[in-house]
Amino acid sequence: MSYGVYRVGLVSDTHGLVRPEAIDALRDSDLILHCGDIGHSAVLDAFRALAPVRAIRGNNDKDAWASSLPTRDVVEIGTHTIYVIHDLSELDLDPVAVGFAAVVSGHSHKPVIEKRGKIIFVNPGSAGPRRFALPVTVAKLVFGYNRCEAKILQLAPLSTDCKPGRRSSRQARP
Repeated sequence: MSYGVYRVGLVSDTHGLVRPEAIDALRDSDLILHCGDIGHSAVLDAFRALAPVRAIRGNNDKDAWASSLPTRDVVEIGTHTIYVIHDLSELDLDPVAVGFAAVVSGHSHKPVIEKRGKIIFVNPGSAGPRRFALPVTVAKLVFGYNRCEAKILQLAPLSTDCKPGRRSSRQARP
């Protein structure tokens, strides 16, 4: 990476669903990180049509297609390093000591951006089937010279498909 801007799309907890809104929101990404609970390999294929994808295995990614995915990943973007983990409660290292610029996670379906000292923690929420009354979201990390910024992008208004347990008909198929 030179001193230009580098856009990293963040998506998590798709659970086999590829929302057209998620594709649109991440279209200008230079790289897409999927933070686990992918649900089906077709989900990764859909995002690979936009940009290179790095993905980790979530607690629900148990089928054979997911066996080669790591449970954690370290991604370097120029001088910035991102740690990717599905469940933040399983963080077993000190991100400050390692020198990470960002820690990204999924699992909770709750979108969060939190600055802890010099490290930004981002959970893009869930771009999959809605759970409870949580929003449907993805996120973006934007890196530039000496900066790292994050933004949550809401994909669907809270008033649509928000009944617990409701599944969309747009599930990824084998």
